[in-house]
Amino acid sequence: MIAFPLLGAFILLVFNRYTNRWGHLLGVAMSLASFVVAVLAFVELLGLGEDQRRQAVRLYEFIPGMVDMGLLVDPLSISFALLITGVGSLIHIYSIGYMAHDPDRRRFFAYLNLFVAAMLLLVLADNYVGLFIGWEGVGLASYLLIGFWQYKPSAAVAAKKAFVVNRVGDFGLLIGMFIIWTTFGTLAFKDLNTEVGASNGTLTAIGLLLLLGACGKSAQLPLQSWLLDAMEGPTPVSALIHAATMVTAGVYLVVRSGAFFFPEGSPQALAVAIVGAATLLAGAIIGCAKDDIKKGLAGSTMSQIGYMMLGAGLGPVGYAFAIGHLITHGFFKADMFLGAGSVMHGMNDEVNMRKYGGLRKYMPVTFTTFFIGYLAIIGFPLLSGYFTKDGIIETAIHHQPVLGWLAVLGAGITGFYMSRMVFMTFFGEKRWDKDVHPHESPAVMTWPLIILSIGSVFLGGYLILSNRLLLWLAPAVGRPEALPEFHFVSTPGLATLALVAVGAGFAWMRYGRAPVPAVAPRGSFLTTFARRDLYGDALNESLLMRPGQWLTRFAVYFDNRGVDGLVNGLAAGIGGSSGRLRRLQTGFARTYALSILIGAALVTGALLLVGNI
Repeated sequence: MIAFPLLGAFILLVFNRYTNRWGHLLGVAMSLASFVVAVLAFVELLGLGEDQRRQAVRLYEFIPGMVDMGLLVDPLSISFALLITGVGSLIHIYSIGYMAHDPDRRRFFAYLNLFVAAMLLLVLADNYVGLFIGWEGVGLASYLLIGFWQYKPSAAVAAKKAFVVNRVGDFGLLIGMFIIWTTFGTLAFKDLNTEVGASNGTLTAIGLLLLLGACGKSAQLPLQSWLLDAMEGPTPVSALIHAATMVTAGVYLVVRSGAFFFPEGSPQALAVAIVGAATLLAGAIIGCAKDDIKKGLAGSTMSQIGYMMLGAGLGPVGYAFAIGHLITHGFFKADMFLGAGSVMHGMNDEVNMRKYGGLRKYMPVTFTTFFIGYLAIIGFPLLSGYFTKDGIIETAIHHQPVLGWLAVLGAGITGFYMSRMVFMTFFGEKRWDKDVHPHESPAVMTWPLIILSIGSVFLGGYLILSNRLLLWLAPAVGRPEALPEFHFVSTPGLATLALVAVGAGFAWMRYGRAPVPAVAPRGSFLTTFARRDLYGDALNESLLMRPGQWLTRFAVYFDNRGVDGLVNGLAAGIGGSSGRLRRLQTGFARTYALSILIGAALVTGALLLVGNI
């Protein structure tokens, strides 16, 4: 699985322009080959008993006496591998059409292959060291893809921002790994997959540090500021980051490290749930005010990953819903991001939804598939998001009522901002410029949308009903004491549907029935708050960047005036003293003879004085 896309990246980067004519086809073939291997591994696991569904594949001794490099093929890792390679391959195919006229298309596919390979290593590694190598590989690939059009200053800055913000989370993960090694003497998951024996303080420290790493990769508060700027990359990159790779890594880390968040209700587990609840609201609020279709979807990703983190913070009872929502979200979010790319393809790369309107008549396939993804994400009954997101909400209300009802509120806001996006883009009067001629995308771009929309309809119910996913994941993440049951009719479910309907209705009144202004109104303080990403950049600048500048300036001043001043002062003192002392050296023999005479006289006088005493 890992070798195929890694080989593709190697060939495309090393042989450079010689692969320009067929490089994109090689990239797609390598991703599809990896998917085939993932399917075969999945089928093999299905044929094994539950107690045998943790297959270790030892590769070689990596760090003698510390860790071997190996892979762990179990229900959790293979579920991620199927998502990464399956949805990733559809994004590769879509990119053939989307990047058809880009002169660097070959390099783009090389980076896509590298991204898939790094993410596969992350989820398949059997220890934290291998995971961390894949973790950093994902960071590198995202940097290369977000800044793919590096001639645009905004893209170059966005790539650096993503890289730097993620270094903060990576630092937390690395320190957590150090503590795990010094406490338990191992970094292998097989030795840490049950309740670990350590003090509560140690477990809390490890859990919080791992959570910091997860917040960086999954764009959760307070390390979320990079995600919306990352939309500067080509749209297939956004789909890959948000649906199948980077932002799902944090959820994987929390679930894989469940032993450090045990038992339920521990401070670190509660922190995961609180971060998830806060981020799902923050992302939803941001999405309400974005006119850029890709940034609106990015706010949505923040929010939906927040739901997954909330579910993961509930322990084994919430893992299946969290992973289920991660998988279904991979389908409907890839569907909508690629749909947004299809809209941009037909609208001269315009991203401002205020310059869209009425596009359903011109892009019927894009509209239909996007609308299915929209229904799935708002939790329309019987579609994928209905089963997974409502399962998280109901479970959260049972175990953490306050956080659960905040998730219900977030669902209502989701109904508003996603409906706003659909109405502004596909309904109403046309608002585009005269030189724009909307048209449907080619089949190489629309067929991936159709396949993803099918998964957005059926996958959630299949995974959640009869606890299929929970029982499948049990050998890897454990089984709760009591199996949860999905309720088609429940108070939280009805409240969620009611708020979603209210949000969608309000969006119709504002953006469906009423004309959409070409220029965004100034809006209230809350609107400005959302447009500026909840002042996340300003907060980072105030709390981190400016104190860092002051610390740097102080360090430079201390180095110049303190360290260098001491060294330079000592050198100047010796130099000055030497200049004065060398005046005693005249070079005349008579002067030296006189000096010797005076010295001899002084020594003789001193000896006589001492003898008399």
